[in-house]
Amino acid sequence: MASRTRRHGAARSPRVRSRRRLPLRLLLPLLLLVALAAMLMLRGYVHSEILADHRVQEPAPTTHVPEKILEGGPVIDARGGRTESLSVPDHRLVLTFDDGPDPTWTPRVLDVLKKHDAHAVFFVTGTMASRYPDLVERMVDEGHEVGLHTFNHPDLSFQSKKRIDWELSQNQLAITGAAGVRTSLFRPPYSSFADAMDDESWPVTEYIGSRGYITVVNNTDSEDWKKPGVDEIIRRATPHGGKGAIVLMHDSGGDRHQTVQALDRLLPDLKAKGYEFDNLTEALDAPSAMSPVTGAELWKGRAWVFLVQASEKLTDVLVVGLAIIGTLVIGRFVLMLLLSGVHARRVRRKGFGWGRAVTGPVTVLVPAYNEAKCIENTVRSLMESDHPIEIIVIDDGSTDGTARIVEGLGLPGVRVIRQLNAGKPAALNRGLANARYDIVVMMDGDTVFEPSTVRELVQPFGDPRVGAVAGNAKVGNKDSLIGAWQHIEYVMGFNLDRRMYDILGCMPTIPGAVGAFRRSALAPIGGMSDDTLAEDTDVTMALHRAGWRVVYAENARAWTEAPESVQQLWSQRYRWSYGTMQAIWKHRRAVIEKGPSGRFGRVGLPFVSLFMVLAPLLAPLIDVFLLYGIVFGPTQKTIVAWLGVLAIQAVCAAYAFRLDRERLTPLISLPLQQILYRQIMYVVLLQSWITALTGGRLRWQKLRRSGGVSAPPGGGAAAAGGGAAAVPAPRSGAMDGRPVG
Repeated sequence: MASRTRRHGAARSPRVRSRRRLPLRLLLPLLLLVALAAMLMLRGYVHSEILADHRVQEPAPTTHVPEKILEGGPVIDARGGRTESLSVPDHRLVLTFDDGPDPTWTPRVLDVLKKHDAHAVFFVTGTMASRYPDLVERMVDEGHEVGLHTFNHPDLSFQSKKRIDWELSQNQLAITGAAGVRTSLFRPPYSSFADAMDDESWPVTEYIGSRGYITVVNNTDSEDWKKPGVDEIIRRATPHGGKGAIVLMHDSGGDRHQTVQALDRLLPDLKAKGYEFDNLTEALDAPSAMSPVTGAELWKGRAWVFLVQASEKLTDVLVVGLAIIGTLVIGRFVLMLLLSGVHARRVRRKGFGWGRAVTGPVTVLVPAYNEAKCIENTVRSLMESDHPIEIIVIDDGSTDGTARIVEGLGLPGVRVIRQLNAGKPAALNRGLANARYDIVVMMDGDTVFEPSTVRELVQPFGDPRVGAVAGNAKVGNKDSLIGAWQHIEYVMGFNLDRRMYDILGCMPTIPGAVGAFRRSALAPIGGMSDDTLAEDTDVTMALHRAGWRVVYAENARAWTEAPESVQQLWSQRYRWSYGTMQAIWKHRRAVIEKGPSGRFGRVGLPFVSLFMVLAPLLAPLIDVFLLYGIVFGPTQKTIVAWLGVLAIQAVCAAYAFRLDRERLTPLISLPLQQILYRQIMYVVLLQSWITALTGGRLRWQKLRRSGGVSAPPGGGAAAAGGGAAAVPAPRSGAMDGRPVG
């Protein structure tokens, strides 16, 4: 029946795969990353960091420019094939301001204009109008006219008609979104007087006219952008003999305090001489250049402004996040370097001891589910132990003959317990119930121990306050690139952390690959809980709350088989990340409790939350800004800053490798690890957050093993029939545990 079921399932699998949808926990991170990239691209575009063209055309001949344009006024009307120019009547002055709006100077210019009851024309760029729409709205509300000055401020004589259309439409879209109007006024970037029109700019003016726009240049340039002084700006902006003029000024592009001061003096002085300060259509006695926009075009403009504002705020949030992660990263590195050094000096000083040496036998529990490729290496490595042990292999419903392999070895002191598949916590609890000794060592079925590992691991129990001990887990299959990256992570990220947490008294996790517990400490807290996917973190936090010390034994080395593919790594870290979040949430009440539980809640939980959840989630911001800075600038400063962060990490990694007496060769791949590996961890953590927030549940996932870790470096497994140190028979009634059922 089982065979038929498998064949039936296999026959349907192509159809099932064709209907399979991307899980929500994968789809949401993907959509979030795409949205983040889109927002950053939008910000780069709005800040003229994308598609910007800063070329300026050199003067060209004027042979194809009509004479009446060269000798005419500053208002050029080329609409409908016309070639007309207009001038402002005498005693009328049209003030025009380019390149805004600017959040600092435009409000001050508007205040001066309002103070003196004057109107003006603001030729705004789409980039600035999109970023500061409230200022454009204020311009319109206070009776001023707005005109187009392109979106990104390129010299249009270099651009194609398609790009010109794009600059005009995007500029118009920004104005519509900001103020609900459209305008027919246009001023080309880098423009001057009408007599400066040449064979390169005139075709553009004609094309602009064909699109329905009036081109407005100027005939009086204040040259305020040069900051020549207030008096000089006033002199240059004042027309001679009462003539009318279109005056060029700027409300953006730098410090404009001279412009504001000059304006405040110019307006009353010229009013006293009979000048009127109107917007352009008022001065020409023409219909308004602006018309209201309704319907879909209005909502399109508002949507555009909303997205730009969102991208601006997102960038602000990212900058704050970058500051937070920078503080966390540097703070964590400083703490790790200082406290790990303190830990190493303490446990390595001459005469250091945990108390009376632990020489009695201990139980080693090996939960196993489909570990046929690894289990023999694991058990044989234990048989080489120089400490007396009993070995219990709990087969959790394996379907690959794991239990038969162990039984077939015929090794003394090794028991096999079989149970239906119930998960790792249940397997460990079954082993605890059948353990003969109070000190219990737990390891994974894909891990090998050195001969001294068990002895080193149990020595801290000489201190009666110690309830659990974390060993030194190492990557055994570190020859591949993924293995090397995990090797760096284990040595630097895990073991250096454990030294720090040991000193702080808030070790968050006893690694499943190598850890030891007192049964008398586990019993009151209910043993290994299956409430979370990180039972090792859960039980460690529970022990802290119960008042037990949890310490780190650096010489208790275990060699484990790390995931060899991105998919397996993803599955493992997803379970770890989600399980850690579950454990933090489960023990959250410790924050408000008293005694040992409260101390762990107010010290340990914040550290774990900051360094194991928040910091890894924000860490990719460093790489996001690296990529953004390289693409959009400033490239050199960005690279230097990133290299500085990398240098700090390299120092910590080198120090960690030195403490663990490891060769530094794998650190060659550290830069690549920071660029690629961390992004995988980031997406995994983000996926875990989404799973938690959406109320999803994640099942325990078994990784496929290759059996690549056969023996610890420098040692070999025992030959068949070899034995561990002798284990004396237990005394009657002494920690027998329940019999095997």
